Amino acid sequence: MTSSSSSASLLFQQENSKFLSFSTVALVALLLCVLCAGTASAQTATHAPGWVVITIGDYRSLHAKAYPPDREPEGPPVDATLTRVDYDLRIDGDLASGRATLTVDVLKDGWVRVPIPAGLLVREAKLDGKLVSLVPGVNGKGLNQLCALLSRPGRSVLQLDIALPVSSTAGEESISLPSTFSGVTRATVRLPKQGVDVRLNGGLLADNSESAAESKWLAYARGNEPLTFTWKRKTEDHRSTQALRLRGSLTELTGLGEDTTTIVAEVNVEVTQGAAKEVHIALPDKVTVNQVSGATVADWEMKNGQLAVTFLEPVEQNAKFIVSGETRSPRDGQIEIPLLRLLNTERDTGGVAVEVLGAGEINKFKTEGLENADATDLGAIVSSRQSTSLSAFRFRSGDAKTTRSLTVNVARYTPQAVLMANVAEARYNVLITNEGKQLVQARYAVRNNQRNFLKITLPTGATLWSASLAGKPVRPGQSPDGSVLLPLEKAHAGEDSPEFAVEIVYINRGTAWNDKGQFKLGLPALDLPVSRTGLLVFHPPLFKVTTDAGAFRAETYEDPLSAALNPPATPAPPPPPPAPMSVAVTDAAIAASPAPHAPGAGLSVLEEAITTNRLANQPATQTAVDNFRLALQGGKASGILPIKVSFAALGPSLYLVSELTGENQAPSTDLNYQREKKAGGR
Repeated sequence: MTSSSSSASLLFQQENSKFLSFSTVALVALLLCVLCAGTASAQTATHAPGWVVITIGDYRSLHAKAYPPDREPEGPPVDATLTRVDYDLRIDGDLASGRATLTVDVLKDGWVRVPIPAGLLVREAKLDGKLVSLVPGVNGKGLNQLCALLSRPGRSVLQLDIALPVSSTAGEESISLPSTFSGVTRATVRLPKQGVDVRLNGGLLADNSESAAESKWLAYARGNEPLTFTWKRKTEDHRSTQALRLRGSLTELTGLGEDTTTIVAEVNVEVTQGAAKEVHIALPDKVTVNQVSGATVADWEMKNGQLAVTFLEPVEQNAKFIVSGETRSPRDGQIEIPLLRLLNTERDTGGVAVEVLGAGEINKFKTEGLENADATDLGAIVSSRQSTSLSAFRFRSGDAKTTRSLTVNVARYTPQAVLMANVAEARYNVLITNEGKQLVQARYAVRNNQRNFLKITLPTGATLWSASLAGKPVRPGQSPDGSVLLPLEKAHAGEDSPEFAVEIVYINRGTAWNDKGQFKLGLPALDLPVSRTGLLVFHPPLFKVTTDAGAFRAETYEDPLSAALNPPATPAPPPPPPAPMSVAVTDAAIAASPAPHAPGAGLSVLEEAITTNRLANQPATQTAVDNFRLALQGGKASGILPIKVSFAALGPSLYLVSELTGENQAPSTDLNYQREKKAGGR
């Protein structure tokens, strides 16, 4: 052997190699290669085949890696748990004594400390019937808290003879059981008295019984807070046996309608003596009560001209409820107001208010036992009414049996029909070709309070292309006579109706234009009156067009006055020299073009369309526009909507205006045209 044999070594024969695992042999071979490489120059002797030489430390290390020891199981998180606590106490004078039974589950082997609930005076402790000693707590938990020492794992029952002091304050007595972390805490307390009221804090009172000798209470605690029993002697209440004395207030609101008279009364009851199980209200003849509502109302019944209102519990102080009813009264003339009245009261206050529902007013009135009052003096039930004809009266102070009556004289007026919808402004853009074809864009600024549809009668032979409401495409309907019905928006109740835009685009065919002649341009008829109308006519550039005197007159072009039709203003570029030419304008260019200007003012409509067409043909701009439209319209419309057709404003124009177009009237104008001589005409 070489110098390496000077250390202690082990020789393993090839015959005994079967006892080594394959992993051990592999690790040994790897380690041998490393050792041989470092000492190859120092070792000159050779070993017999089947022999390996390693140190004892290396062997132990390899053996520990090949056969790792099993991991020891972790211990329980707690040594013991307090599963259940049962108290059985009896109160005797200033001391409550009895037994506390603690059910403990020990999880750890060896000695375990189980803390006793703090605050208990323990006289004796037994474990499974055997006396045990209690020791002070340790580990910073306080030396005043006692602990029981348990030596075996499993469930154990610890019985304690305990005592608690009884506290007395302001005629009340109480005991407090300490909080524990047990899963169930149950307490039974016996008191050798009868006629006792008990109050519980920190738990739930499950049973309260009395026998000839004692009162017994059974309660369950929450566990994380003390359980406190507080009791005092019951005080006899003779209020229910005293004679009932009432004061009341009744405020009545009577609405005189065309067919039915409504009655709403607010009743407040004040009990000055005794307890009121129910109250009675005298009802006039032919008055029907529909509902009695209130937080304390249990039931109500009409019988023998009286309304009996029963309460959930006898009322000892105040109660409030609302009575709703109706009756039939004359439509106009002299009307006797039905007055409700509280019965069996020493004094009653309140009043009555009368309002006329519909077109009418109170001319005269006659009262007895009432005096004039302001509506705000009768409370919110009257002051909240916004009636044009309302009279209020207060009950005259005095005896509760004072006679009261009220007679009013009502004058009715014939209601006049008023306008519920109107077209504030109508704008028409008309494009006429040489062949007589007409492309018409009609826009209407509508105010609406009641109407559901706008009826539009198109000219004979016209074909509707698109329709929109407030900028959104809509599907129009068709009436039996062939007219177009467009839905309208309605204003909210009590609000001024805003203007919104209704738009249609249609095409019509007429006679072709010759060198000279007259062309009759007819427009749609609406079932609403139109306050003002603007007509912008684009005609072929080879013709000169004028109009005859009639409903329309020629004026300088102006933007719409209605905000619903007026687009945002854009600055006009400097006017370039005129250059007549024809160009194909796409729908995207027309939709992006601003509103048409007056002839000869600013950039011509044709050149504006050319500029817009160049911008719209840029791929990046067109893609951004398409994405923006998809973001606005996507997910907001259900179903397939019609295509919104844009109006192509081309050629020279003529602007005409008119005012006050009646409903169901189709406005029209006669256009005189003549071919321009410089364009090759005669």
